[in-house]
Order: sequence, then structure tokens, then C-alpha cells
Amino acid sequence: MRFAALHKFCVSFPGATEDVQWENDLLFRVGGKIFAIVGFNAKGPQGLCFKCTPQKFAELTKKKGIIPAPYVARYYWVALENLNALRAPQIKALIKESYQMVYEKLPGKLKSKVLAAKK
Repeated sequence: MRFAALHKFCVSFPGATEDVQWENDLLFRVGGKIFAIVGFNAKGPQGLCFKCTPQKFAELTKKKGIIPAPYVARYYWVALENLNALRAPQIKALIKESYQMVYEKLPGKLKSKVLAAKK
């Protein structure tokens, strides 16, 4: 998946924001909570991290090029070592699921604000 398509997809969710943190990571958030991270190096996008269900975590981490995400694997985050580790439709479905899981854990008032900001 190309970075431009990934970026466009991530910011298309209601209330989604983006910012750079830790010097070279692009974070996508909803309600201030991260649902996806794209890591960069001098050559460009180097990988993608997102939250998934425990079942998906077990399934995905068995695939080549996908590892438990450093520091947050205990919360069922995975890291794609490059954006070609999965096909674009699979990546989109997994990011959508990550967004939904993060959104669902937001407090009620914050969910209302996110829905009000719907594009």
C-alpha cells in the first residue's frame, strides 16, 4: 500500500487527527487516542502499527513481515515491517477495526464530539 493512500484513508475517519511524535512517527488519533502509527526513516515510510483483537494479533504475528509492536504488544498492537506486508484491502480493514476499537473506548461525551465533527 502506498503511503499517500494510507494517509488519505486514516484521516477520512470521523474526528481523525494526525501529528508527528517521537521525532519521526506519524500518529493518527481519534479523541486524542492513537489508532495507527506510521514510522519513517530517511528513505520514507518504513512500517505501520495498529491495534487489533487478540485473535487477529495471534493470526497476524505468524505472518512474515508482521511482528508484535514494540512497547504495546501487550495491548494487541502489531507492526507491519513495511507497507507491503499485507494487501491494501486487508490493511484498510484492519485500520478500520483499530479505529473502531479505540473509538468505542472513548468516554460518551468525547464520542459525541467526534460524531459532531463528522465530515
